[in-house]
Amino acid sequence: MTEVITEQQNERSLNIDKAGSLEILSIINQEDKTVAYAVEKVLPDIAKAVDVITDRMLKNGRLVYCGAGTSGRQGMLDACECYPTFGVDETHVIALIAGGPSAMVKAIEGAEDNIESAVQDLMNLDFCDRDVLIATAACGNTPYVLAAAEYAKEAGAAVIALTCAGVTKLSAIADIDISPITGPEVVTGSTRMKCGTAQKMILNMMSTAVMIKLGKVYKNFMVDLRITNQKLAKRAITIITKATGVSEEEALQTLEKCNNAVKHAIVSILCKVDVNEADRLLKDNGGNVGKVVEKVNGC
Repeated sequence: MTEVITEQQNERSLNIDKAGSLEILSIINQEDKTVAYAVEKVLPDIAKAVDVITDRMLKNGRLVYCGAGTSGRQGMLDACECYPTFGVDETHVIALIAGGPSAMVKAIEGAEDNIESAVQDLMNLDFCDRDVLIATAACGNTPYVLAAAEYAKEAGAAVIALTCAGVTKLSAIADIDISPITGPEVVTGSTRMKCGTAQKMILNMMSTAVMIKLGKVYKNFMVDLRITNQKLAKRAITIITKATGVSEEEALQTLEKCNNAVKHAIVSILCKVDVNEADRLLKDNGGNVGKVVEKVNGC
């Protein structure tokens, strides 16, 4: 049987167990530098995935991550960060991990081999043909992930595979296959390293690009952020002042009038309208601040 590339031995780290601390770190660092180049080669595939996800979410579909171990944790992390960063409903971006939420902080032996739980997890979500499944597995043959991908495919949903192993069982199921070849790990088979880094980069890129296309970013500001703590309250004021040029005092006053909705505050200031009109304009333009400003002000 051909050895999966993520399980192969790395010739450049053969004697890492005899190296000093700085040399160990240098070897790891040199290997990490190759990850971004591997990701760069699959950008066209990532772009296809972004367009499919955006289209489905515009039609009220959901984005569902699915993985086991490190791959599952990467999806959980990306999903939970979409809510505070982009204000996306928590029911629209969801992550499944083999073994359930507790597997986020503790390895659950055998969970990745449980085919039945993968199907049940999707059924519990009422997963359907409007949705998108991002199936993530380092080597592309994790039973839990394969079962989820097969179920999603049969349901008529879009299936996106994210692996680091080239052509795999998972890629054969998927509509779009994203597979940056990150090569053998510094510690043989430890895919939490280069492969995990590549997966995190790609998931970040995909979700961010989707949210931009959904109108949750104006210029390069996260204008749909949820103000859930003091840091984000300060960030909201900074975003409004930089996007509109008003003082912090005016930004705060307008934000309060707009019930802490940053988008509405920006539209209210730039288009010189009250909060109700700002709300109408945003609804008429898919929540896209840029479109509103362009239509009202012509720029």
